Formats: sequence, C-alpha cells, structure tokens
Amino acid sequence: MQLIKNYIYNIFYQVFIIIVPLITMPYISRVLGPTGSGINSLTNANTQYFILFGSIGVALYGNRQVAYLRDDKSKVSQTFWEIFIMRLFTISLALVAFYIFVALTHTYQRAYLMQSISIIAAAFDVSWFFMGVENFRVTVLRNVVVKLFSVICIFTLVKTRHDVALYIFILSMSQLLGNIVLFPYLHTYLNLPNWQQLNIWQHLLPSIALFIPQIALQIYLILNKTMLGLLVSVEAAGFYNYADNTIRMLLAIVTSLSTVMMPRVANTFAQGNIKKVNRYTQQAFDFSSAIAVPLMFGIAGVSLKLAPLFFGSDYNQVSSLLMIESLTILPVAWSSIIGNQYLLPLRRNQDYTFSVTFGAILSIIFNIPLILFFNTDGAMISSVICEWGVTIYQLIRKKFNLPVLFIGFWKYFISGLIMFLIVFYLHLILSLTILTMFFEIVIGMIVYFLGIFLLKAPILEVIKQFFSKTANK
Repeated sequence: MQLIKNYIYNIFYQVFIIIVPLITMPYISRVLGPTGSGINSLTNANTQYFILFGSIGVALYGNRQVAYLRDDKSKVSQTFWEIFIMRLFTISLALVAFYIFVALTHTYQRAYLMQSISIIAAAFDVSWFFMGVENFRVTVLRNVVVKLFSVICIFTLVKTRHDVALYIFILSMSQLLGNIVLFPYLHTYLNLPNWQQLNIWQHLLPSIALFIPQIALQIYLILNKTMLGLLVSVEAAGFYNYADNTIRMLLAIVTSLSTVMMPRVANTFAQGNIKKVNRYTQQAFDFSSAIAVPLMFGIAGVSLKLAPLFFGSDYNQVSSLLMIESLTILPVAWSSIIGNQYLLPLRRNQDYTFSVTFGAILSIIFNIPLILFFNTDGAMISSVICEWGVTIYQLIRKKFNLPVLFIGFWKYFISGLIMFLIVFYLHLILSLTILTMFFEIVIGMIVYFLGIFLLKAPILEVIKQFFSKTANK
C-alpha cells in the first residue's frame, strides 16, 4: 500500500508540474522572446555541467545506499552525514570553478551569476535521502509549495525582455529555498553522526562509479543546447529547449514510476528476493508502455499547431521539434525501468554505464553533422538516435526474458496508432483554438482506452486488481 501511496504522490506532483508550465511557459516565451529564452537555456545548460561534476553521482548512489541501510537507524545516519558532507565539499569546488569560468566569459555574465545560485542549491539537496526511505510525501509537498511561490514571483516581477536575469534568479532561488526547507524533516529518521568516525571519502569511488554514466547522460541531454548556441544561434537553443521541456514534462509521468520503484527494488534485492525483483520489473515495464505509447502518439498528433498556440507565433519552429522528439518518449520510458529500476538497484553499474556511454558516443558522432545539415531539427534527430541506442543496449544486456516484457506491447501500439491517425486528421482539418486542441486530446484518450479495452491489454488486469484491493480495505 505504501508503494501505491508513493506512486500517487509522485503522479500528483508530475501532473502538477505539467500544469505549472502550461501556465508559465506561454507567458515567459512571449515576455522574454526567443533571444531571452535562448539566453536562459544556454546559460542553464552550461551551469548544469558544474552541478553535474559537483554532485558526482550522489543522487543515485545516496538513494540506493539509504534504501540498503534504512532498517538500521545508526548506519543510515552515519552514511547520510558522510555523503552529505562529501557533496558539500565537491559542490564548493565546482562553485569556485564556475566563478572562474564566468570571469573568463564575456557574454551573459549577469545571467550566469544568477544561475550560480542553482549550484549552491544542489549542495543542500537531500531529496535523495527521502526517496531512499520511500517518503515521497515530503518532497512532493515541498516542491508544490516552491513551484507555486515561483509562479507568483514570475507573474508579479518578470515583465519585459530585460528581465532574463531576474527570471533566472527566481528559478534558482526557489530551488535553494525548496532544498533548505527539507532539513527539519530529517530528525525523524536520523541521529547525529559519530563525528570522530566520519569517513566521508569511502563514498567517493562508489559515487564516481555512478557519476561516470551521469556524465555520459549529460552529453546527449545537455550538449545539444550548447552546440546549437555555438553553431546556430542562441535563439535555436531556446527553440530546442522549449520542445525538450515540453516532452520532458510528459515523460515525468512515466519515469515517476521508476523513481518510486528504485528504492523498493534495491531493498528487495538486499533481501535476496530476485523473483520478486523480476516481477516488479515486468509489471513496471508493461505499465510504462501503456502510458508512454499514447503520450508519444498524442504529442505527435497535435504538434503541428501546438507550438504557435502555446508559445506564440515566434515559435513555429518548435512544432517540427516536438514531432521529432515525441519518438524519444517510448525509449526513455523503457530505459527508466531497465536502467534505473533494474540495473542500478541490482548493482549492475557496468551495464548501465556502458549503455549511457554508448548514447554519448552516438551523440558525438551524429550531433555536429546533423546540426550543420538540419540546424535545430538535426540536434533533435541526434537526440532520438541517442535515446533509442541507450534503450536497445540496455534491453540486450538485461539478461531477462524479453518476450515477457513485450507480451502486451502490440495492443498498446495498435491502439496508439489508431488514435494518432484520428487525432492527426482532426488536427489538420480543425481551426487552431484551445477548444479544438482540447477536443482532439479528449477524442484521442477515448479512442486509446477503447482500443486497449477491446484488445484486453494487460494493464486492465492491473487496474482491476487495484480497485478490488481498494474496495476491500
């Protein structure tokens, strides 16, 4: 029941963070314009490199270690403080390096200085601990309050195209405050450590082992924005960022399942119950497929008119980017289950590292030529190739009965394809309004649910069991 509660909390938050950008992104895209949006995108992408190197894989490593040790309060307390202090030190080094970088940079310095607050915020991020103990309620409620605060500040304070730095300051400061407010909740789970026995550097090498794949991940998640800013224009980086943020918003619904399941699988693995781990993986994979397929076909079906309606007439180029990037929804959903829920909790770090490294290699091979030939569309095509490459590698290396994972996939795919054809036709013949867009989405949902019902997809049995257990309580 706790697992279901955690998933409901996470789903609530993922829906919430979809609604918030639906309110703020159309406003910000018009107020800041393509150039201002591009400056935010480019400076944020470059700042993320420093956050990445300062964090050294602690989010994944810390989450997993807490899940392993959470039944022993003394051990988990000592481990938490050792990891937290180590990260404070490495983030401090990253912050110094960032300020040196800013001093040597002659463009967007004010924006970069505002972005530096997000590096400081990363030092106080302890959400990995609460995920490890499977308390998602605290992090969800914290994030909801912080998001609402930032929305109020954005609409109140950001008024012109000259407010780019102010916009970045609001986002960064919201992250910092949101991370700090989690600390009072730690006392429920933790004691003060034995300061004389602190051994913070014992966690460095294991963190780095998970840090290496994070580097590879960032190469094909963030590098595209940097390359577009250098090879095309800062506006191109902004177009890419808006399309990417829209897709990542939808992906959060799917990947939230692996976020909830990772500590549960890690704890189950620590108890030696491999059979249960495999059952968790099979059920989660089928559930992710059932959600990812309609999201992929749905966003592709409405993408042509969605961008100008949502972001404004200056953002027509985002339409093609949305249609291309919709092809990443399915592989990312699968890799979140195989990679984050299966390989990492089972300590198969090498397979996970090789998979994302393979994606980084694909990015290096395809990024520059595709950007030079197709500009922003080329960067997005490169992203699709990378995501599919990572997922295919993980599926091959999984050492699991693959037919079992895909037993119901064809039913979701057929239902989703029929939904796409109907929605795309309506999208072409109907005029561009919010009402018609809503109508297309509703029709698409009805068609998809009717399809999986007629084909008796496996997800229906899961839904039936859930409501049956709920009714019996």
